[in-house]
Amino acid sequence: MFNFSGKTVLITGASGGIGSVVAKEFVNHGAQVFITGMEESKLEALKNELGEGCAGFCKANLCDDSELKNLHDSAVKAMGKIDILINSAGITRDSLFMRVKDADWNLHMDINLNSVWKLTKMTIMGMMKNRYGRVINLSSIVGCMGNAGQVAYSTSKAALLGMTKTLAREVVSRGITVNAIAPGFIETPMTKDLLEKNPEIFDNIPAKKAGTPKNVAAGALYLASEEADYVTGETLHINGGMLMC
Repeated sequence: MFNFSGKTVLITGASGGIGSVVAKEFVNHGAQVFITGMEESKLEALKNELGEGCAGFCKANLCDDSELKNLHDSAVKAMGKIDILINSAGITRDSLFMRVKDADWNLHMDINLNSVWKLTKMTIMGMMKNRYGRVINLSSIVGCMGNAGQVAYSTSKAALLGMTKTLAREVVSRGITVNAIAPGFIETPMTKDLLEKNPEIFDNIPAKKAGTPKNVAAGALYLASEEADYVTGETLHINGGMLMC
């Protein structure tokens, strides 16, 4: 249904369970992608798997401004332009409110929020010049409903939704849409053990199962498509009915 021939995509967090599948799906639909993450061996393996659909990769620490700039410039050099930016990178270090350390709080904000703001700010300039673009931010269900033990993570993801809505209003007249995806429990290598050890989690999910990275990738394909050019400032909830709003 979706055709991304001639479109270029920069994907952060591509060495993770969701980001790697998002990259594969965009390549499968004709796009050229540039990927980044923290694990060079995984990026190299993914690049080889993607074949000619991958323009390259760049290992980058998103907390480092110079590495962020190098990432952006490398993607533009490799692809000529960035039509679609998918901010998929994120971290979580769970702890109760009173036990959260300043360093962990700041790390959540730097990676989950500040790096998105900085990279998007760099990328949006080219999109405005071309009068076309798509920005898709990976938030989370806990950014909408909160979750005990995840105050830093949920705060960063909630703030990301505010950024998404505000930027969407500012750039829609330039042919750019800005949207977010808020996944619920998605089965990835990071969450598989948690889900297996805590089956009671499914009691709160009407679908009675975890989602898959392909479910999230399908949402990203839609939001990046021409068919979704009238959708902006929205949050696409992919959670099996765990949160309906």
